[in-house]
Amino acid sequence: MIIGVPKETQSGENRVALVPETAAKLVKAGFEVRMERGAGEKAFFPDADYEKAGAKIAALDEVFASDIVAKVAVPSPAEIARLKSGSVYVSFLNPLAEPALTASLAKQGVTAFSMELIPRTSRAQSMDALSSQANIGGYKAVLTAAVAIGKYLPMLTTAAGTVPPAKVLVIGVGVAGLQAIATARRLGAVVSAYDIRPEVKEQVQSLGAKFVEAKIDVDARADGGYAKEVNEETKRKLQEALAESVAASDIVITTAQVPGKKAPVLVTRAMLERMRPGSVVVDMAAEQGGNVEGSKPGQTVQLNGVSLVGPVNLPSSMPLHASQLYSRNLFSLLGLLVKEGKLNLDFNDDILKGACASHAGQVVNDRVKGLLAS
Repeated sequence: MIIGVPKETQSGENRVALVPETAAKLVKAGFEVRMERGAGEKAFFPDADYEKAGAKIAALDEVFASDIVAKVAVPSPAEIARLKSGSVYVSFLNPLAEPALTASLAKQGVTAFSMELIPRTSRAQSMDALSSQANIGGYKAVLTAAVAIGKYLPMLTTAAGTVPPAKVLVIGVGVAGLQAIATARRLGAVVSAYDIRPEVKEQVQSLGAKFVEAKIDVDARADGGYAKEVNEETKRKLQEALAESVAASDIVITTAQVPGKKAPVLVTRAMLERMRPGSVVVDMAAEQGGNVEGSKPGQTVQLNGVSLVGPVNLPSSMPLHASQLYSRNLFSLLGLLVKEGKLNLDFNDDILKGACASHAGQVVNDRVKGLLAS
């Protein structure tokens, strides 16, 4: 069984799907591993390390001729055209926002697995790349804010007097939000957190943060541990509940996203105008339309002295560890996909069935099919 890993071609993508440590495990398990030359360089893994691990440094055509092709970012049309019919392809596919891409993979005759579609179950935890990458994103969002703000995060007692700690508000308590809370606490900030799902209160408090409560009359829980989209009246009530906390914060980090849909606006311009000059807002949902009114992906916007930071692909800014974690997620998935050296496309397995986007020339995921039909 041959697995090929091409170099990432998406602008700003520094990760690689396999690191040498995982490549060595695959070789030991009987795989032939083909790496495109320079595939790991941006993540600080030179070709020599892959060769020591037993992988082959191969030309791009050889890589795409593999039985299984693995990437991180969504494939380009040119990459899809290179895939051979009957092969298996694995990467993030963004299938709920870009269903036509899955249709292209189906037309190419490729069995495609989307890392976003892996069920968020206990059995699938080791394969959950969304969580492993969101964890890194939450960590880096706090560091981004710490660099952008013009003050200390911890309380300091000095000969010149005492400096009070910064106040940080994290909106959205998923994997990224929990890591943001923990990181801000480690840096000494006073942290509050908000989520539309009241059941996360204990998680927030266990990290030493205060939970900001807002009473609403809807169940905001969705499958997979996400929060679901709510109506405009509920959004208005949430914004009212958050207004005071936003105004009192030095740093606000927003993480709320709804798969396949525009991110909900939780921080309005009116709320931003109440923040002190010098404050920083990091909108982790900027690429999905933004949780913060006025934020722009890949830019820092100034509003009355408040910096609105819209980071893009935060995990890629920490490519070494992001690649290591993604590679381990991929290795776990391959343990289901390949048995005794042969493909094991057992769609009675809930993980393989849930993660599969296309097979045998058809789009097989019901949600993606629904989007294509609409």
